[in-house]
Amino acid sequence: MTIHSMTGFANAVGECGGKRINLEIRAVNHRYLDVQFKMPDDLRYLESTLREKVAQYAVRGKVECRIQVQPLENGEIELNVNEALVGELAALNEKWRKKYEGLGKLTVADILKFQGVLVSQAADEEAFAKIVQDLLVQALEEFSETRRREGVKLQEHIVTRLDGMAEIVDALAELFPHLLQAYMEKIRARLAEAVENIDEDRLKQEFTLYLQKADVDEEFSRLRAHIAEVKRIVTAQKGSVGKRLDFLMQELNREANTLGSKAISAECTQASVELKVLIEQMREQVQNIE
Repeated sequence: MTIHSMTGFANAVGECGGKRINLEIRAVNHRYLDVQFKMPDDLRYLESTLREKVAQYAVRGKVECRIQVQPLENGEIELNVNEALVGELAALNEKWRKKYEGLGKLTVADILKFQGVLVSQAADEEAFAKIVQDLLVQALEEFSETRRREGVKLQEHIVTRLDGMAEIVDALAELFPHLLQAYMEKIRARLAEAVENIDEDRLKQEFTLYLQKADVDEEFSRLRAHIAEVKRIVTAQKGSVGKRLDFLMQELNREANTLGSKAISAECTQASVELKVLIEQMREQVQNIE
């Protein structure tokens, strides 16, 4: 099981009724599913059906579907004359010639230049609609596969950084008793000075600070839990996971910040910084996950 990227591209080409149909799908990241169609007006009646098909393959992302229809260069297209329109043009010409002097007769060439006089034999509407829908499904299959391949790369990127975070946390947890011992020695020296001067307020302050700095078990535990959950999601969970991962990035960053605020040594501060660097690298990639 792999996650899917929101970015992707695919195209499909087909022919029907002496026309070439070129269909392209491209997508970028977006908070929700936003599907836009750019296609000839005479295909707009299919938009609702096509939108439903896209929704079967994508949950999030800004998806643009472009459909272009062009006549085949060497295609055999049967041209028909719109007799009704020709009759109207001839009648108007005759009427205006009587009303306005100097107007000449319309020639056959003149009439054929009018839009709508020559029309190609339209392909069966139902057959054309089916070709368009089949091309969309074909493109969506390729589109889904490209997003899956990109998802594999995102998965590898995130898992590598999760492993790096786990190593940092484990190393710091192992080192922490020694760091705590050194910190206790430092506090002991400060307490000795405070007791010698009989400063009760300073004694309380140092003791409170010691308790706060010493309690990092909760941060270690939460970091490990969040790391495990992110890894589970990107390797095993089905469906749309981007929003969940984005939330977990915030939680990881919160724990890393808290760990840094409780730093009792340079090693703790450095570990917090390294954790936040890895989290930020993951957060950038999570923005592209469906």
